[in-house]
Amino acid sequence: MSKLVVFEGPDNVGKTTIIKTLEKNFKKEKIKFKILSFPGKEEGTLGNLIYKIHHNPKKYKIDYLSPYSLQTLHVASHIDIIERQIKPFYNNNTLFLLDRYWWSTVTYGKLESLSSEFLKKLIALENLLWDNISPSIIFLINRPPNSKRSKEYFSYSEMWGKYRDLARSDPNKTKVRVVNNSDLTETINIVQEQIKKLISPSQTHLVAKTVKTKKKRDDIWKPTKPTIVLDTYWYFATERQNIFFKRYKNEPYPWSNDPIFLKYKFTNAYRASDRVSQYLIKNVIYKGDQSAEEVFFRIILFKLFNRIETWEKLSSGIGSIKYSEYSFEKYNNILNESINKGSRIYSAAYIMSSGSNFFGYERKHSNHLRLIELMINDQVPQKIISSKSMQDVFTILRSYPTIGDFLAYQLVTDINYSNLTDFSEMSFVVPGPGALDGIRKCFSNLGGLNEVEIIKLMAENQDMEFERLNLSFKNLWGRRLQLIDCQNLFCEVDKYSRIAHPEIIGISGRTRIKQIFSPNEQEIEYWYPPKWGINALIEKREYTNGKLF
Repeated sequence: MSKLVVFEGPDNVGKTTIIKTLEKNFKKEKIKFKILSFPGKEEGTLGNLIYKIHHNPKKYKIDYLSPYSLQTLHVASHIDIIERQIKPFYNNNTLFLLDRYWWSTVTYGKLESLSSEFLKKLIALENLLWDNISPSIIFLINRPPNSKRSKEYFSYSEMWGKYRDLARSDPNKTKVRVVNNSDLTETINIVQEQIKKLISPSQTHLVAKTVKTKKKRDDIWKPTKPTIVLDTYWYFATERQNIFFKRYKNEPYPWSNDPIFLKYKFTNAYRASDRVSQYLIKNVIYKGDQSAEEVFFRIILFKLFNRIETWEKLSSGIGSIKYSEYSFEKYNNILNESINKGSRIYSAAYIMSSGSNFFGYERKHSNHLRLIELMINDQVPQKIISSKSMQDVFTILRSYPTIGDFLAYQLVTDINYSNLTDFSEMSFVVPGPGALDGIRKCFSNLGGLNEVEIIKLMAENQDMEFERLNLSFKNLWGRRLQLIDCQNLFCEVDKYSRIAHPEIIGISGRTRIKQIFSPNEQEIEYWYPPKWGINALIEKREYTNGKLF
């Protein structure tokens, strides 16, 4: 996949000089790259025309160009560049160097005292076109002007403050690196070193080619000590994803030659592809009133039971599930009736305490219904919307009775599928008990790292590891494995290795896999959170390499 590298900062900090120097160096290294800028100065483009209008409106017989109109024009030029010069080439393993981003629109808009609501909607419009493309890194360049130019220095300080606020308020969506450009040579060294870490081995010799030997694997994973199960981890992810795509293409069973996959049940490589997650996304989150309170209510109600049959039992008994029409008695009676008839209402995915000590009910579900009421009465949906990170939301959820660390992490992930939040799944992870077992099987020694750091390394090193093992991993229409997926894979590999590597014992010491695989004939029409930007590719039955199924 391509990489998008953004250079941002106030005027005259050296962004253009840095990019031109990189251009010379990358040409020598034969790196495939493309240089672009917002609004764009290339002749014959919309950006070039807008640039000219911006700097000389009278030439075009424009007496006055309002700040609102000007920033709208700039976003139009951004969209033109995104549509014509970035998206058509983004699957070509290209390094995009972009001079300015929508951060400049926000910064200049705020300096011109534009309405925050207007700017928010304007940027949301641009982000619709970005789809799932986001910067791999944003270099925020800082170079204050000479202190003798006091008037300009005040203006610079104000502008820098706006950029700095953006970097601080959005720490989870992109990797921001602040660079003080006091010495160009030093700045270039810093920037190039960061970019080298992003470039895939197939693109340039700046990154060492991986070698399929145990020694090279050990070098990659220093200071940890990996076991053979680490290789199995990547094999498992590849084979499980191959099974996913075979089922997606309606190929006949069996979908694998691996006897362990044929006999036992495992979740998908991507959590969002599992049947329950798909049902949640399509039939719970995005079906119904999209107000914060109603979306939150539906998500928590579904996830506390995490069972499709329970949701459908409630839906058939109540009709439309809405908190505005919620009645504890109605919901409680339906669930009581279901239990009395011998039906299960909870899935076995999570272990939850009953909450009886806090709410006082004998039956677990009654306490959980009261839990939902308590959370909404405490305005949790509004608190979530105002949160700055996944960890903030996790902390809010974790503070409530019956919700432990792992369940809180699962819930914040499900909430993040909705429009209540829009955090990167690469920003936060909490390993569950199964993942802890899997990590201990993959590594005989963690080398001083903790389990969260191990999961982050797995996500960061995935491309290198697939290449090292000569595995052709098909990602999710351009979406790489996220932290939640790598965490889940540890749990599944823990189970898989009980059969494949019985000599390697984890923390729990379990030796059997409980769930036997039985093919489900019900076809799933896959549909993911719209903000991921992959649903259009699914509808076209198109994969990221352009080949049609």
